Amino acid sequence: MDAVDATVPDAIAGDCFHCGLPVPAGNPFRAAVDGAERAFCCHGCQAVAQAIVAAGLSDFYRHRDIPARRAAELVPTELREMALYDRADVQKGFVRTADEHVREADLILEGIVCAACIWLNERHVSSLPGVQEFRVNYTTHRAHLRWDERRTQLSAILAAIAAIGYRAYPFDAGRQEALHQRERAVALRHLAVAALGMMQVMMLAVALWIGRSEGMDPAMTQFLRWICLVLSVPVVFYSGQSFYRNAWRDLRRRRAGMDVPVAIAVLATFAASAWSTVVGQGEIYFESITMFIFLLLAGRFLEMSARQRAAHAAEALARLQPALATRIGADGGEEVVPAIELEPGDRVRIKPGEGVPADGVVLQGRSSVDESLLTGESLPRGKGPGDGLVAGTVNVESPLLMRVEKVGPDTVLSGIQRLLDRAQSEKPAIARWSEQGTGWFVIAVLALTALAGLAWYPLDPQQSFEVMLAMLVVSCPCALALATPTALTVATGWLTQVGVLTTRGHALETLARATRLVFDKTGTLTRGRLRLDAVVPLGALEESRCLALAAALERHSEHPLAKVLAAASDAAVSATAVTALPGQGVEGVIDGRRYRVGSLAYVSELAPAMSAARLHQAAASRPDASHALLGDEDGPLALFLLSDTLRPDARATVDGLRALGLQVSLLSGDGPGPVTQVAERLGIADRRAALTPEGKLAALRQWQQQGEVVVMVGDGVNDAPVLSAAHVSLAMASGTQLAHASADLLLYSDRLEQLLEALSTARRTMIVIRQNLAWSLVYNIIALPVAALGWITPWLAALGMSLSSLLVVLNALRLRQPPQMPVRGVEAPT
Repeated sequence: MDAVDATVPDAIAGDCFHCGLPVPAGNPFRAAVDGAERAFCCHGCQAVAQAIVAAGLSDFYRHRDIPARRAAELVPTELREMALYDRADVQKGFVRTADEHVREADLILEGIVCAACIWLNERHVSSLPGVQEFRVNYTTHRAHLRWDERRTQLSAILAAIAAIGYRAYPFDAGRQEALHQRERAVALRHLAVAALGMMQVMMLAVALWIGRSEGMDPAMTQFLRWICLVLSVPVVFYSGQSFYRNAWRDLRRRRAGMDVPVAIAVLATFAASAWSTVVGQGEIYFESITMFIFLLLAGRFLEMSARQRAAHAAEALARLQPALATRIGADGGEEVVPAIELEPGDRVRIKPGEGVPADGVVLQGRSSVDESLLTGESLPRGKGPGDGLVAGTVNVESPLLMRVEKVGPDTVLSGIQRLLDRAQSEKPAIARWSEQGTGWFVIAVLALTALAGLAWYPLDPQQSFEVMLAMLVVSCPCALALATPTALTVATGWLTQVGVLTTRGHALETLARATRLVFDKTGTLTRGRLRLDAVVPLGALEESRCLALAAALERHSEHPLAKVLAAASDAAVSATAVTALPGQGVEGVIDGRRYRVGSLAYVSELAPAMSAARLHQAAASRPDASHALLGDEDGPLALFLLSDTLRPDARATVDGLRALGLQVSLLSGDGPGPVTQVAERLGIADRRAALTPEGKLAALRQWQQQGEVVVMVGDGVNDAPVLSAAHVSLAMASGTQLAHASADLLLYSDRLEQLLEALSTARRTMIVIRQNLAWSLVYNIIALPVAALGWITPWLAALGMSLSSLLVVLNALRLRQPPQMPVRGVEAPT
C-alpha cells in the first residue's frame, strides 16, 4: 500500500477515493492518483481529483483529516451563474480597484472542513495566472482575493475553486452571520450531549462510590460499570471529536498544540476504563472523562461567544447599509432601486427612519442623523445642505435629498471592513509569544507526566496511571492559550463600539507602553473646518482673480486649507502640470504662467526677489490666523487669511493625557502665531511651528532615539510619513485615505476624548493579559506538583482546569466596561 493508502484508510476498493462514499457496482469513473488507479463514485469526484493531480497538488490527499465533501458535477447553468460575476454592474457591490487593472474582493468559501482544505485552496488558486494574492481565514472561512483582470476573470477563479470541490461567494454580512450561527449550533450540540452524558454518568458514579462502602452486589456493580461505558461513548466520540482532529493535525505538523495532551488524556483514560469494564476488575474513570470534556467544551463555548460578540460589533457596520434606495430621476420622479445600482452623481431621497444607502452630500433639507455605530456618539447629529452623509447611518427626523459621491467598495463602511480584516490577520508580539509558549509548555508537561508515571509505577501501577491522568488534565494549557487572544478580542470589540477602530494587530500592545503623544493641529486639535476670513491682494490682480487662480491649483490637494480655497471660487479656470508638495503647497501652470500657492517659504522660492518683510508685515495683522500665499515668478499676488476653531473637548483631552502620565507635544506646519495661540489655550508647552513633513519626522526620530514610545495623532496627507514612522499612530476619521492607510487606529468620532478611552483600554488590556498569564503559570506551577504527588483525583483535576479557563475568560470580559478611573503608570517603556 502506498503513502496515500496509508494516510487515508477509507480510500480502498468499494469507497470513493475523494469523498469516501460507496462506489456503485460496475462504476466507470476512475483516475490515476499518485501512480495508482482510484475509483470514484461519480463524474464530479473524478473531475475534482483530476484537477487536483493536474495542478500538482496531490499532497492534499496525504494531509486531509477526513474525506472531502462530494463534488457535484459542474453543469452549464452553474457556469453561467459564475459568468455573471464578471459583469461590472454586479462587481461594483463587492469588488474594489487596487490599481489600474488590479482588483480585490472578499469571498466566503463553503466546504472548508480542515486545515488541508485551506492549504489546497490557497495553493490551487494562487497558482492561477493573474492571481496575485489569495488568503483564507480558517476561523471565518473568509478569503481575500487580489487578481489582474487582464490575465484572468473572476468567473474563472470561482470555477477553479469549484473544480476542486468547494464553492465561493462574494462576502456579505448575512452569510457571515449564518456561518457564526452554524458554528454556535454545532458547539451547543456537542455541549448538550456532553452535559447529558456527564450528568448520567456522575449519578451512576455516586451509586458506585456508595455501593463500594455498603457492599453492593458484584453483578449490580458490573452492570452499572457497563452502563457508564455506554453513556460515555457519545460524549467521548461525538462531543470530543474536535480534540482528536486538532491533536492529529498538530502531530502531523510536528508541533505540540493544546489539544495534544487533551486527546491523549481522554483516549487513554477511556481505553483503560473500557478494558477494566470488560475484564471486570480495576478502576474506571468515566465520570472524570465526561466531566473533563464537558468543562472543556463549556470554556471554549464561552470563549467563542466572547469572540463572536466582539466580531459582531464590526460586522454590524456592514449590515447597516440598506438594500434599497429611492432614486430621483431626471424628470423628478421617484424610483426604488437596489442600493448597489446607485452611481456617483445620483440624487437619492432619504425618508425619516431610513438608512443612508451610499456616501454623499446633503442637497436639500435639514434633519438629524444617527451615526452611533460609526462614531460611538449616542446623540444624532444635525445635517443640512453641504454636510456629508455616510452609508449605513440613519435619518431620524425630516426627509433629506442627497447627491451620491461614493458607492460599493469605495464607501466608509467598506473601508472599515478592510481595515478590520487587516487588523485581525496580524498578531501582536505578546500573542505570538503566548502561542510559542503554549507549544513549549505542552512538551514540558508531557515530559514531566512521563517522568512522574515512571516514578510511581514501581510503587503502585494503578496510582501511576491516576497520577499521569491527573497531570495531563490539570495542566491542560487552555487558560494559557486563551489568556491573550480573548483579552485582545474583547478590547478591540469594545473600542469599535465607542468609535475607535483598531487597524493593526500591535496597536493596543504598543499604545499601552506610550510615553509621549504628539498632535498635529489642523483637523486634529481643531475641527479642521477652516473658513476664509480675508484676502489681502499683494499685486496687480483683483481679489476674485486671485481666488480663481488659487482654487484652480488647490483642487489638486487634499489638505484642509486647500479644500477651503478650492471652494472659494467657481470660476472656470484650470491648471496643468500640477505638482503638490506635502506640507508646502501646490504648483501649476495656468494660461502659460507658473503659479504657486502654499507656505510663505515655498512660494518665495518661485520669486527669490520677493520681499520677506512685506509678507510678514501683511501676516502680522492676524497672528492667530493660518496663512496661504499665492505668487508667480514675478512676486506675490495675494495672502489668504484663514481661521479654525478648537474642538470643544481638546483641553479636557490634553489634561486627561497628562493625568495618564504622558508628555504632550504639538507639531504643525502652520505659522508660529496660530500654533502658539492653540498651544497656550490647551496648556501644551512643547510646540513647534512651520515644520515640513521632514521636520516632523526628525522631531519624532529624536524622541524615539531617547527611548520614548511615541504616539502620533494626525489627519492630513502631510502627516502620512510621520504616522508611518511613529510607534503607534491614530488618524482622525475626517482625514485623508492616505492618512488612514498609514495609521494603526482610526477615531471615527469627533470626540477627541475617545483617545483617552483608547489609551485606558490598551493599558487595562495589557494588565488583564498579564494577570491571565500570571494566573495560568502560577496555577500550573502549583497544580502540577500537587498532581504528581497523587493528591488530586482526575475529576478534581478536570474541575480545576475548567475553573482556571473560566476565570481567564471572565477576567477578559471585564474589558467590555469603561474604567472607573484613569489607569496610569502601568506600562513602562521596554
